[in-house]
Amino acid sequence: MKSTRLQAGAQAPRFSAEALDGARVDIPSGGLVHLQFRRFAGCPICSLHLRSFARRHDELSAAGVAEIVVFHSSAESLRRHHAELPFALLPDPDKRLYSLYALEHGLSSMMHPRAMLAAMRGMVTAPMNPLDAEGGLTGLPGDFLIDGAGQLIFAKYGAHANDHLEVDDVLRFAGSTPGRRAVSVA
Repeated sequence: MKSTRLQAGAQAPRFSAEALDGARVDIPSGGLVHLQFRRFAGCPICSLHLRSFARRHDELSAAGVAEIVVFHSSAESLRRHHAELPFALLPDPDKRLYSLYALEHGLSSMMHPRAMLAAMRGMVTAPMNPLDAEGGLTGLPGDFLIDGAGQLIFAKYGAHANDHLEVDDVLRFAGSTPGRRAVSVA
């Protein structure tokens, strides 16, 4: 499946979807977008990770970055776990967008020591129910930074559940966007 992975420099797959708050989300959007693919809505790793983005939302907005987060859960499940987050959340229970962006799944998603440590931290600190694994436990994350014309500036496919871009990574890439160099990371 790795041969179907998207590469930086390519056009991002186009889509239009309804966000949890009812707003329409389009890619390309006309602006800089960090498109995150997370796992299930109750994922403790995802909850912990997204709270770091919520805490620094103003910095991301000031850098011109719009956050869009996709979960392979229903809107109902997302509302229970993440309705208060300050960015667009897209329910994708049929995994249509996951397929469009060639996201993978595997048992390795939770077996890596970094993933297990993050899951434990998330269970203690993030508002969630780790047993609410709608859509399955084996999804792998993905991060895509997309410019206003729809070109992939950065593409990262996670090797395990805690393998994703951090806020500082996104800000660094956003800061280098005018003279950008497209980068893909496996």
